[in-house]
Amino acid sequence: MTKTPKRIIITGAAGLVGQNLVTRLKKRPDLEIVGIDKHPANVRILRQLHPEIEVIEADLAKPGGWEHAFDAGGTLILNHAQIGALTEQPFIDNNITATKNVLAAAQRAGLPYLVHISSSVVESMAHDFYTESKKVQEKLVLDSGIPACVLRPTLMYGWFDRKHLGWLARFMHKSPIFPIPGSGKYIRQPLYAGDLCNIIISAADTPRPNTIYNISGREKVYYIDLIRAVKKASRAKAMIVRIPYGVFYALMAAYALVDKNPPFTTQQLKALVTPDEFDIIDWPGIFGVQPHTLVDALEETFQDPVYSHVKLEF
Repeated sequence: MTKTPKRIIITGAAGLVGQNLVTRLKKRPDLEIVGIDKHPANVRILRQLHPEIEVIEADLAKPGGWEHAFDAGGTLILNHAQIGALTEQPFIDNNITATKNVLAAAQRAGLPYLVHISSSVVESMAHDFYTESKKVQEKLVLDSGIPACVLRPTLMYGWFDRKHLGWLARFMHKSPIFPIPGSGKYIRQPLYAGDLCNIIISAADTPRPNTIYNISGREKVYYIDLIRAVKKASRAKAMIVRIPYGVFYALMAAYALVDKNPPFTTQQLKALVTPDEFDIIDWPGIFGVQPHTLVDALEETFQDPVYSHVKLEF
């Protein structure tokens, strides 16, 4: 029998997945939605778009009043994550310390179940701050004693994408040239955030405790071909040009000297060229979700009349 949660608590609610999830959940009048995030500008956007939900601006790495949001119970969507930074500390704060605090609050409140948005990088060959901290984060969830469904998505894109394909599309519109490192023939399996959100909703509606699912994009595509598809969907005019990997790396390193929060780091560049391919499971059948094709999802991402024009801050 399907159980519909009456209350949903979302951490990282003002980011890519959180914003997409709220737009879908709010269509259901049976749900009370509580979103928690620490980014002031993006929290403001979340409140402006969805004034009917409760939004708490708080740093989860620090104990505070936000912990009382768990007292009324509900299903937790543990979604907060640090994706990019030049130093290790932000990853420790936001992926590890914050997760310890959230799980402690959930345990005190007796929350019966959570859905954790992990990452495919926990099974990646890459070695970087993000990968290592996400491995720790997932283990914290699994060791918490709270029944959990763990989802491991690959690279995501969609509305509110400020760091992945969304940023690349904006760059294409600003620059006459779009550089590709090396050959560009690096396999990607991008996952549409809208599809992931429907999976999250399914996992919340019908609890799947003590399970782990690798949620990979169902289409494997070379990075350079993905960029061409983004260019077409976003109606950009930039010329796509391959440049040597070493030159690209040097440019990223130089840019990091003048921007302490760059949209793309040398660690992310190394991860891009790491030859990872992830298993494709039947998540449409498991979760009852109709997947978008890459072409359709990119069109929806960049041409939606409402959400494609909303830009989050870094």
